[in-house]
Amino acid sequence: MRAVLWDMDGTLVDSEKLWDVSLSALYESFGGAMSRDTRAALVGASADETILTVYAELDLDPDPAAMAESNRWLHEHTAELFADGLPWCNGAREMLEALAAERTPMALVTNTQRALTERALNSIGRQYFSVSVCGDEVPNGKPAPDPYLRAAELLGLEPSDCLAVEDSVTGAAAAEVAGCAVLVVPNDVAVPGGRRRRHASSLAELQVRDLRKIYLEIDGDLPEHSP
Repeated sequence: MRAVLWDMDGTLVDSEKLWDVSLSALYESFGGAMSRDTRAALVGASADETILTVYAELDLDPDPAAMAESNRWLHEHTAELFADGLPWCNGAREMLEALAAERTPMALVTNTQRALTERALNSIGRQYFSVSVCGDEVPNGKPAPDPYLRAAELLGLEPSDCLAVEDSVTGAAAAEVAGCAVLVVPNDVAVPGGRRRRHASSLAELQVRDLRKIYLEIDGDLPEHSP
């Protein structure tokens, strides 16, 4: 495990609940309400996918200019919520500190756009990350592998050298297709298992040595559940 690649929303910080607020407000502005199934499907989604889903569910005309304006409004509203500070997910800050103490390279890999990510980094602490990759900086966001491939490239590593930490179906798929080992720490939505995935209920129950062991299990050097 030569590096750890971190998802942001729902993995490091519990910002998905803030997205709930801004998405609900966007729906209300059109006189509608977001379904529970749609919200679950949007966890980890890119900005473009989010707006397409909103317009489809509300049966709105998919006019590009109107959709771009909705996207702008959604991100500005969310940025105002981010400005009040972001709540950490259990054990996330402690794990960042522990990995930093061991000088393990880390990257932030998120579908969130760069402008909003920069606000989030003011709360999280940009000093932890050697590089960061945002959804609007790659050809395709998660679930495409592009963000993880780009992060590994910027670190000068192969994706197979890296452990990705994710909370969503979308993010886990992206990291796995890229070739990363994947630690899934679900937040609000259940994430299925996979050959290159391991699950944990919380980062608070893990230490750095556990991450290394998980990586080795996935990489095939250790049998799963070995002592």
